[in-house]
Amino acid sequence: MRGLTIGQAAAFAGVTIKTVRHYHKHGLVEEPRRDSSGYRRYGSEELLRLVQVRTLAAAGVALAEIGALLAADPDRFAEALVDVEKQLTVRIDDLIERRDTLRKLTGGDRLLLPERACELLDTAASLGFTAEEVDTAREALLLVRALVPESFDDYIAQVERGLENPQYLRLTQLSMRTGDWDPDDPRLEALADELVELLKTDPTLLPSLPGLQDRPDGAARHRVLTSHRKAERPAWTRLTELIERKMRAAGLDI
Repeated sequence: MRGLTIGQAAAFAGVTIKTVRHYHKHGLVEEPRRDSSGYRRYGSEELLRLVQVRTLAAAGVALAEIGALLAADPDRFAEALVDVEKQLTVRIDDLIERRDTLRKLTGGDRLLLPERACELLDTAASLGFTAEEVDTAREALLLVRALVPESFDDYIAQVERGLENPQYLRLTQLSMRTGDWDPDDPRLEALADELVELLKTDPTLLPSLPGLQDRPDGAARHRVLTSHRKAERPAWTRLTELIERKMRAAGLDI
């Protein structure tokens, strides 16, 4: 009856019975012989080995390497620990990178858009755009970056400049809020007229994507961009049609 049961040995070593059996399976700890009652009894040598294996495993040493490590002479043991430390450093760096990615994901756009675009969205929120409108703008920026990446930085600069113009800012906010209007609302015509008059005085206020013109599928990409969310906001489609028609009539390049 001398020695410890597997449950006692596991408890003393700070592991579970399942872990002890796992160590046995990998040949890291020899299974002790059974006593006359048929129970395996763990003595001081087995317990010491359990503690050694558990300590190395907890330090990040792979189970496949622990056996050779415990059998090594002191010099080789020290060298092996240096190698383990290097491996752990790589793993730590990888985990830190994953953690940072998760933190960015909590911000949504922070992972998918460059900092300048994120700052633009923050600016829009501070200027009175609603959370839904900022979300729509975020989606639009993601689409622009995906479909016309070569024009993205210029596009951001144009939007930034437009938001600095009080009249254009007001009309842009009003345009976004027409999504809840009826597409036959006469106010759409008046809004289109006011926008076009402003663009006639300064055509650069209208953000453009010149990269589309250089692509053979530019028209298809343009349709994707201009149709975003318009199925659920038919007044936006109507307003866009009015603006484009009036711009052409005024001789403005669209």
